[in-house]
Amino acid sequence: MRFLVVLACFLAASLAEEELISHPRPKPCQSPPFLAGALTMSTQNEKLWTYARYMYDALGQQMRLWEFGSYQNKSFTIDVLLQYRQGVLYVINDKERTCTKQDLKSPFHPMEIPKNASLVGQAIVGSSSGPGQGLLVNTWLGDLPGQSGKYITTFTEFGCIPITTAYQTKEFGWVVVSLFNNVIGILDPNLFIPPDYCPPAEAKSGAEEAGDFLSVFQKIL
Repeated sequence: MRFLVVLACFLAASLAEEELISHPRPKPCQSPPFLAGALTMSTQNEKLWTYARYMYDALGQQMRLWEFGSYQNKSFTIDVLLQYRQGVLYVINDKERTCTKQDLKSPFHPMEIPKNASLVGQAIVGSSSGPGQGLLVNTWLGDLPGQSGKYITTFTEFGCIPITTAYQTKEFGWVVVSLFNNVIGILDPNLFIPPDYCPPAEAKSGAEEAGDFLSVFQKIL
C-alpha cells in the first residue's frame, strides 16, 4: 500500500511538471504574414461603425478592405487598398471603374503583440467543458506610441491570430476592432494590384493625405 501511495505521488508530481513544461508563460508573438477574414470596428462616441472583409499582407505591407457601415449617421460602402510601403491609398469603385488616390503617411503596423506589452491573463473563449467548445486566448495591455493612450488586445495562444483590440483616441474615444472568420493565406494576390484605371502609384504634389487608419474615413467619406 505504501508503495502505491508513493507511486501515485510520483506520477502526480510528474504530471504537474509536464503540465508546466507544456504550458509555459505566454510570450509576445506575431501573426502569420498572410491573413484574410472579416472584422467589425466601432467607436465609443458612436461616430463610426463598420463591417469589412479584409486581406492582410505583412511582407508587402498592404491591406485591402471591402467595407460598409455608418460614419456620422451616414451610410457608406467602400473598397480601399492601402499600400504602406508605397505610401499610397486607393479608393476603388469597380462597378463604375473609378479610382482615386491619396498619400498614406502612417506607418504599417503588423498584427502582433509588441515585445513591451504586459500580459493581463489567459482565458478560454467559450467553454472548457468539452473538446472543441473553447478557444485559448491571451490578453495583453500596453501603451500606444508617443504615450497617446492605452491599448488592450487579445490573440489566440496557438497561431497568434488576432481576436479583438481596443485602443484610445482623442477624437473617437475607445475604438474596438473584432476579427473573425480568419484564414491563413491569400487566395488571390492580384487583389493587391491596383486596377488599370487607377492613377500611377507615384506620389503627386497636392494629393490628399490620410494620416492614419481612422483618418481614412474622415478624408474619403
